[in-house]
Order: sequence, then C-alpha cells, then structure tokens
Amino acid sequence: MEALIYSSFTHLPPWSINFSSSSIRIHVKKKITANINSLPKHTTPLTRQVIITTQHDQIKKNNYIKKQSLLAIIFNAFDRFISTFLDPSPLRPSLDPEHVLSGHYAPVEELPPTACEVVGGGSPLPRCLDGAYIRNGPNPRLIPNGPYHLYDGDGMLHVLRISHGKPTTFCSRHVYTHKHAVEGEAGYPFVPSPFASCNGGVAASMARLMLILARIVAGKFDPLNQGFGTANTSVALFRGIGIFALCESDLPYKVKITEEGDIATVGRHYFHESNKPFLNMTAHPKIDEETGEAFAYRYNVSPPYLSFFRIDSDGRKQKDVPIYSIKKCTMIHDFGVTKNYAIFPDSQIVVNPLWILGGRSPVGIDSSKIQRIGFIPRYAMDDGDMWWIDSPGLNVLHCVNAWEEDGGATIVVVATNASKVEKIFESFHSSELRMEKITINVKAKTVERNLLSTTFLELGAVNPAYAAKKNRYVYAAIIGSKALIGMVKIDLSLANEDGRDCIVASHLYGPGCCGSEPSFVPREPNNPTAEEDDGYLITYLHDENSGESKFLVMDAKSDALDVIVAVKLPCRIPFGFHGLFVSETDLEKL
Repeated sequence: MEALIYSSFTHLPPWSINFSSSSIRIHVKKKITANINSLPKHTTPLTRQVIITTQHDQIKKNNYIKKQSLLAIIFNAFDRFISTFLDPSPLRPSLDPEHVLSGHYAPVEELPPTACEVVGGGSPLPRCLDGAYIRNGPNPRLIPNGPYHLYDGDGMLHVLRISHGKPTTFCSRHVYTHKHAVEGEAGYPFVPSPFASCNGGVAASMARLMLILARIVAGKFDPLNQGFGTANTSVALFRGIGIFALCESDLPYKVKITEEGDIATVGRHYFHESNKPFLNMTAHPKIDEETGEAFAYRYNVSPPYLSFFRIDSDGRKQKDVPIYSIKKCTMIHDFGVTKNYAIFPDSQIVVNPLWILGGRSPVGIDSSKIQRIGFIPRYAMDDGDMWWIDSPGLNVLHCVNAWEEDGGATIVVVATNASKVEKIFESFHSSELRMEKITINVKAKTVERNLLSTTFLELGAVNPAYAAKKNRYVYAAIIGSKALIGMVKIDLSLANEDGRDCIVASHLYGPGCCGSEPSFVPREPNNPTAEEDDGYLITYLHDENSGESKFLVMDAKSDALDVIVAVKLPCRIPFGFHGLFVSETDLEKL
C-alpha cells in the first residue's frame, strides 16, 4: 500500500510512504538543502524540525531513507492518538512545543568542528582562556506532538576550542544518552517527562503510562538499567577523571573532547559502583579543588527520599548516607558545601507520583509545607548529626557559594530564591528569582536573610578559586521576560539589613539578545595573591536581530563589564543552562 502525504507547509516537498508488513520506508521526493541555522527567525519550530529530520536525523545521507519496525509504527500511532484526542487543546503556553520552542529557544542541528573568528576587540584572546568552553542545554532532537516542557530537551553541548589565544573550532553535539538512542530508533520522542507527560488529564496520563509500559515490555526502552535522563543541565570536570554532562534524573554521561575539537559521548558513568549501581545523582556536584573529592546526592520517590554521598579523588563512589529526616520527596536541585558541612534546602517543590493518578505532573508545589535548611557534616557516616532550621519563604533553586566564618560558628550561603515558586515551571521571569545572602548562627540555630538586589537574577558564578570559601563578588545573569538580557556583578560586602542594592557593575546586551550563564576565568590562575575579581567573564550570546551568535569575553573588574573580545560563531546558540571552562592544562590530564 502506498500513500502520498503532503506537508502543511507549502514550501516543503511531499513525502512518499510505502507500507509493508514489517517496515515503513519514508522517501523524500526532493532533497532539501536549506541550512537550519540560516532559516528566518519566524520559521516555526515544527518546520525547522522537519528540515532537521530530513537533512540530518536518522535519514541515510546516500538515499534519504528511514526504516522503522512495524512495532515502532504502532506505538507511535498510539502516541499520536493520545496527543490528538486525549490531550487538552489548546495546551498551556509552558507545555506547547510551538510556543516553548520558538525564538531563542528553537532547536538547532548538530554541527561538526567548524572554524570561527574574532570579530570584536581586534586582539588575541587572553592566554588564560586556552582550553575549551562548554555549555549544556536542552535541544530536542525530535519535536513531540503532545506536551513539551523547556526542561525536556535532549542535552546538547556547544564547545568552543581556544589555543594560543585564538579560537580554533566550534561544535554542537547531542549527548548520546539511552533516551537519544531509543527515540532515534523509533523516530519519535516518547521517553516520559515528569514535567509534561502527565499534564493532559487523567485519560492522557494513564494512556501514556500504559504505552510506556508496553515499550518496556517489548524491549524498546530500558529505563531501569539504562536510565531515561536527558543529560541537558550542566557540565562538570572531575580532574584527572573526566568531563561529565549531567541532569538530576539520571547518572552523568562522560564526554571527551577530541584532538579535532569535537566532543564525543563516552557513556553513562557509574563511578565504579558495579555491585549495586545507583540510578541518578544531582546535576550540581561540588568539587573540592584541594582534595579532588566530589560531594553529591540524589533524591528519590521512595524512602530514603534523600541520600548524600562522596566520590573520592580516584573517581570511586563512597557509601550512601541516607537522610531519613526528609519525610517526603523534595526536588532539591542544588546544595551547598563548606569546609565541614553539606547544606540542603528543603523547599516547597516536591515530587508526588500519586498526582499522576489525578492527571497532573508528579512535580509540583506543596504550599502548606514550611521551608527549611538542613546541615550535615560532610564526612558523616549517618544522619544522626544532621540538624534543620525553618526558613519560611525560602525556596532555593541554586546555591552560588557557601562557606564558614568565625571558626565555624557562622555559615554563609549565597543562593537564588523563587519568590513566586508556584510559577517556577511556567517561566523564570514570573517566578521572580532573586539573589540572597543567608547567614546561619550555628549555635543559636537562627537564620538571617539579606536581599542582594531587587533585580531578577539567576545562574550565579564566582571565581572558582573561592568555591566553599568566603568571597566578595558574585556574577549573575539578568532575567528578562523572554531571555537573559544582561549580566551583573554583586559586591557581597555591601549586604546589610537596610536592603541596599549590591550590584556594582552591569552590562545589558541590547534588544533581541539572549545571553547565558557567566563563567569566571582568573587572569592568573596560578597566582594566589591575585585579586578576586582579576579575570574575565565568558558567555555565549545570540542576537535575534542579526541572526548572529557570539562568544563574549568581558572584563570582570570594569565598571560596565566591558566586552574586550568577541568571537563570531558559525551557528545559532539556543537558550541553555550551565557552562564550564576547562583549561588546556586540565584537558591534557584527561
């Protein structure tokens, strides 16, 4: 049987589809040569994804043919039925892929290592930037018919390689997770999302769960042994061990930068935990630069709801420390580590699988819960010495830094707090994220909170030499209504009870621009006497008006965070999450 299906987009050619008893072959009648990165900004994400699929994703370059099993066709048809007839219409903006994946958030295709050039500043890049800048973020390989949340996209790493003060290559590559593999085989995005899959009401939620179980039974999906995470949140360097792409719903994926400047996925990493492999860990492990240890945790939907653990300097995971004083599953996205403590924010963002039975996401807000902060010795063998302090109104998303003062009598945490946490899954802007300095009196068990600015801020960073140590300066992205619109420098020494604004320098990108998280690189990384802010802020920027994306180098000491050098990138950079600079010295040790 043969059917001819014409695209609803008049500028796309028709598809010829041949059905047989065991497979389906999709033939594109005319080769599409459009460059996805040069498409007009008004092009819809679905149109872009059709072109991506046609040009690049799972279609054989020699004959543009894609083959699917009959079972995959049946499963995909049921999935489309759910999206068409059971999901609510219209979808909420935060779950509508046509809305979520537009503008700065529209996905891009992979790009192999490609040359790039300095276009601003006219001078070589500072030699301290020799190495690689890697930024992670959600970039869906396949666009779903049904609900989609910003956090659902497949992890994509955007890597700029710098050598001898010159940019050499730039590349964009997906992290090849189990999700990436099984959806590529199916030709359809089906792996469930805690944010989107169960938001369509009882009928749609139950139907999707049954379909997922059917895929598991059929051997098309193995989340228990292979995970189901996207690896789309952050990047971490375990010195001498490897670079990892992370998300909190799965284990990290080890990646490697090649001699050609490409980035390759090595595989899902267990940190030598072979007997009883664990299933997931935080996307924000804390690395002790002096000992080489990493401190991490995972939260679970069954007791113990929180487990704390350490990874030694040889990359071996140590024994779990179950924390039984957490009585329900809290979505703890980030935590802090000081010389003697690990610090856990217990917010109103919770996970309740039973909510799925009511046709809603298992991740949501418990407005009746009293927020608190927990402290446990970082080398604890159990949770017997853990203590908590209630802190109403504190819903921490990211811990920028934490340290001890007064011989351990005081603990200080710098973190972002969602003032309107009920909006956190709708948009960053509407959740009103602001940065606070939180001071804890260890003996009195009291908390003092100082707002650092009324400006909406997120994705904070410090000089990495000051991690877990007292620092003065914090750098953060300014949250606009639809994009990250600039960057600020905050002076923590100005924080007081008067509520003074602590921003001492700022830089706005201009209309139509979207930036990324700042990363601080010291100008003299091996100079212990260097001033804390003597260095550079680096980030990616996309200008929707010109269609250009750039890598910016900014002077961290200047009053306006001046851009001293800019590198024009060969493709568009979509919105993303966390980034990491890896020096040439550290790359050579991997």
